[in-house]
Amino acid sequence: MRIRTLAIVAICLATSLICKAQIGAYRNNFSIGFNGGYVLSNVGFSPRVDQGYHSGITGGLSFRYVSEKYFNTICSIYAEVNYAALGWKQDIKDLLGNAVVNSSTGLAEEYSRTINYVQVPIFAHLAWGRETRGAQFFFQLGPQMGFYLSESTQSNYDPATRNLSDRANKVIEQESMAVEHKFDYGIAAGLGVEYSVPRVGHFLLEGRYYYGLGSIFGESKRDYFGRSNFGNIVVKMAYLFDLTRTAK
Repeated sequence: MRIRTLAIVAICLATSLICKAQIGAYRNNFSIGFNGGYVLSNVGFSPRVDQGYHSGITGGLSFRYVSEKYFNTICSIYAEVNYAALGWKQDIKDLLGNAVVNSSTGLAEEYSRTINYVQVPIFAHLAWGRETRGAQFFFQLGPQMGFYLSESTQSNYDPATRNLSDRANKVIEQESMAVEHKFDYGIAAGLGVEYSVPRVGHFLLEGRYYYGLGSIFGESKRDYFGRSNFGNIVVKMAYLFDLTRTAK
């Protein structure tokens, strides 16, 4: 609950920064474009499940509205509508850290789950640097919503013959559970650089982290997992072009 409270406070603070920037130099710049990148994800299970990172792609549409320049800070709202392939990849090892071999297949056991979403992040976007030509640095923070599309499992063993006796981590309930909560929500923050070229557009490179505040499985007292939330590391590029721009 403490993390959720801090996340809500952070969102409110980011929103207030945008609202505060009402006495700066007026801007009316609206840009649209597209983005794409790579996402590394896992799920914070409680009880814990040993994992590596699940790798997937993300991409979609980008929108930005620049409202003010407050002293040296360029204030805007930035939003995206993206497809994202998330999930988790289990790290199935024994107590010595060796891969667990399945007796039926003779192969090291592997299991991963891919969960596809439509994601909608909405950020308070603050930037410093050159506004119309050249480079600027930016920070953005805000809420993100995810809408479940589908899921699939990749495994090289039959659940009935899994080598559970050699596993250091014997939590297996997640392997047979379908996603219960179809709506995901949390907070995301990113750092990046932007390079603008007049009459061409804006090129953005960003690193972003998302912390899920909801769980994909049930988390009541009668459910097995008390927590099952996403954590995502995203690296992406975006291109924006201006539809409207404040006349000088």
